[in-house]
Amino acid sequence: AVVSTQSTGGEVQRAKNMLKTMMLSQCDGTTAVCEDIGRQMLTYGRRIPLAEIDARIEAVTPDVLKRVMEAYVYDKDPVCVGLGSTEGLPDYSLLKFQMSSPLD
Repeated sequence: AVVSTQSTGGEVQRAKNMLKTMMLSQCDGTTAVCEDIGRQMLTYGRRIPLAEIDARIEAVTPDVLKRVMEAYVYDKDPVCVGLGSTEGLPDYSLLKFQMSSPLD
């Protein structure tokens, strides 16, 4: 919830720059490029040009982030999965309560 209410333009821009850097650095070889093409074909049915990816990332603003968080995260039941010893997992009702705190 803090992400959606307290993100500044500078923080969002920094996150966008980090995402673009990470995405470009992962496509440094022919195998990685082929995997990326396959992922895009499965997801979008076409190859997305770098300029379009950049434009989509640049379209994210603090307001867009807040709207997405309100639509998909805030006041939604969280999903929690434990593998192996689950004694350290927090109680589900506590997780749900923490997720339901107001955004503003």
